[in-house]
Amino acid sequence: MTLTQLRYVVAVDDHRNFSRAAKHCLVTQPTLSAQVRKLESHLGVEIFDRGTNPIRPTEAGRRVIRQARVMLGEMERMRELVHGDDEVSGELHVGVLPTLAPCILTQSMAELTADHPGLRLRVEELRTREILDALDKGRLEAGLLATPTDNAALKERPLYREPFVAYLAREHQLWDSKRVQADRLQQDDLWLLREGHCFREQVLELCADMGWEGSEPPGLRFESGNLETLKRLVEVKGGMTLLPKLVLYGMSEENREQVRPFEEPAPVRTIRLVHRRTCGKKAILDAFADGLVNVVQREMPELMS
Repeated sequence: MTLTQLRYVVAVDDHRNFSRAAKHCLVTQPTLSAQVRKLESHLGVEIFDRGTNPIRPTEAGRRVIRQARVMLGEMERMRELVHGDDEVSGELHVGVLPTLAPCILTQSMAELTADHPGLRLRVEELRTREILDALDKGRLEAGLLATPTDNAALKERPLYREPFVAYLAREHQLWDSKRVQADRLQQDDLWLLREGHCFREQVLELCADMGWEGSEPPGLRFESGNLETLKRLVEVKGGMTLLPKLVLYGMSEENREQVRPFEEPAPVRTIRLVHRRTCGKKAILDAFADGLVNVVQREMPELMS
């Protein structure tokens, strides 16, 4: 059994495809497949069911993969012990919410990898429950979430607090308002994300605080899977939606005219970095968190006050 074989097995589990896993590992597919077969022969089990598409691990394979991730994590920890906790190099696989501002995240990643050439970042957009499931199974090393996890196995680091803003159609009845009062939101013209997005759940909590009956007030339009589509729905079909404030970064001046802040106290969410307590990549995690906070502080310093 070799560490290379363990890395290949984990890569196949991540990509659920031998060809993509080989490309990620910078080897040919026959080389990767042969090493996975050697590990299966050594252990006396089939790790992957090759008859499924995408490829899935067998029951025994899931146990092997979980332990492989633990062993590879311990190797990363040994590297830190040898080279010191301040070395920012290696790979970090992070799950992020689709509602996190892509411009801010892209900017922080570009600056971080420029400052640390030995660092490789893999970022995947996932919903909250998918991030938590991937952290539990070891497929992710960290996640950016907007809700507490209440999981003792995970460590949370609050990064910044992000208010909600309203995005209005130009003919909307609240257009002339400089600030929006939450109790003036209408049930029949509010576009929200589809079920399963934590931002949708947070908006529904705001609706409940306003006294709207039920967890899903009648008349609300649940249409979209992403914020850009929500904006387009407002622009084309009218009504309004709610957005996290950092979406304003990179937004055109014309579109910014359609944004209204809320009256205080404004609804807000806390963005936090989450990782397993046993994760051995402290220096990388710290650098990733600090890099994101630095960009937010530079572009929208009011969020850090």
